[in-house]
Parts: sequence; structure tokens; C-alpha cells
Amino acid sequence: NNLSSLEMDSDFAAGEDTAFVNDEISGIIKEAIEATIGGNTYQHNKVNQWTSNVVEQCLNQLTKLSKPFKYIVNCVIMQKNGAGLHMANSCYWDNATDGSCT
Repeated sequence: NNLSSLEMDSDFAAGEDTAFVNDEISGIIKEAIEATIGGNTYQHNKVNQWTSNVVEQCLNQLTKLSKPFKYIVNCVIMQKNGAGLHMANSCYWDNATDGSCT
């Protein structure tokens, strides 16, 4: 085989660059929530701004990763008052390269 170790290393690194790293994404999400809401209690008059800020911060940090992904960011903020929340989604993707983080 004529592949040099440098070529093999760069092929491996390229694979890492296109992997969806759940821990990395989760950290970005947690940082955006903490920076926006922190320890504040639910305040109806601030929810629109909070959701916008969380989404914008997540997208800004995700694009800085410079990975070949398309991102969809959803943010739901609700008051803990015993009411239920039902949501559903469906995705069709390649499990080897695509991912989801909640």
C-alpha cells in the first residue's frame, strides 16, 4: 500500500470533522440556555426574547464549528405549572453522519 501515514491521518481527521459529536452540540445548547435564562424564573413577557436568543446563540456557535451540516434549532420555553406538553417529529437521515441532540 502506497498511502503514507500523513495521508491516512488526514483521512481519519476528515472523518472526525464530518461526525456529529453529540457532547459538543449539547455543550453549545447548555451554554446558550444558561447565558440567556440562567437562574431566572418563568416570565411570560420575556419568553419571546429568550427563545430568540437561545436559537440565535446556538446557530451562531454551531456555524462556527465549520462542519458540513444543516442545522435546525427549536426552542420551547414553558412554565412548570402541571400542564402537559406533547411534541412529535420525524427525521430521515444517515445514522453514520447525521444526528440529533435534545
